[in-house]
Amino acid sequence: MDSTYARPTSAARPGSAEAGIGPEAPMVEARALVREFVTPGGTVHAVAGIDLSIERSHLVAVRGRSGSGKTTLLSLIGTLDRPTSGSVAVDGMPVSELPESKLVGFRRQKIGFIFQAFGLLPILSAAENVEVPLRLVGTDPAVREQRVAELLDHVGLGDRMHHRPHELSGGEQQRVAIARALANRPDLLLADEPTGQLDSQTGHAIMTLLRGLVRSEGVTAVVATHDPAMLDVADRVIELRDGRVVADTATGAGQ
Repeated sequence: MDSTYARPTSAARPGSAEAGIGPEAPMVEARALVREFVTPGGTVHAVAGIDLSIERSHLVAVRGRSGSGKTTLLSLIGTLDRPTSGSVAVDGMPVSELPESKLVGFRRQKIGFIFQAFGLLPILSAAENVEVPLRLVGTDPAVREQRVAELLDHVGLGDRMHHRPHELSGGEQQRVAIARALANRPDLLLADEPTGQLDSQTGHAIMTLLRGLVRSEGVTAVVATHDPAMLDVADRVIELRDGRVVADTATGAGQ
């Protein structure tokens, strides 16, 4: 059996009118989502029955104290973890039902990840780091070069593309990580505390950049954060407590 995820064509891609789902269908849909962990001290209910729909081309902030379930929720949406029960669909695809062999290709082509620790390869330049996802899917070299240059310009690092991570500031490294996450034109961008290692001014600049990318790239972004600056640029703020949604507010920030 082919172990790759076959990305739908434009004629039958989930979320398209031809696929019968429609462009108004949510990018993410979770139903009765539960994730439990068994520990020596008992069962931890990290996500405890969440129902959630996230619209396309929106920037959504997920807030809550440490241990509230933010990272677990992002891991379930991003297919890095599987639910104990319940379901997750991304762009109409029931990802919680797919085997791991199919999820690898799905993640590479559909989802971009941004982490607090940047995750850049230290021996590679900024451009080479951004190029990695494109190499993994076999993108033509000329197309890779153009896309990398376009993205680094987009995040304000066109003149730093040949610098290695240790030659870049924390904010610049996070910009490279954002460019890398966008390399394969994902439909969904997931960011876990992307400003956690940055000062407040740099963090706000990163949030503003993400807001602009949602507009320019048409990507849907879900960001787990403690950062109050995030709330100023999000279309919607979801608050978690003990693995449950306790508040869900449309802010109108993206209007």
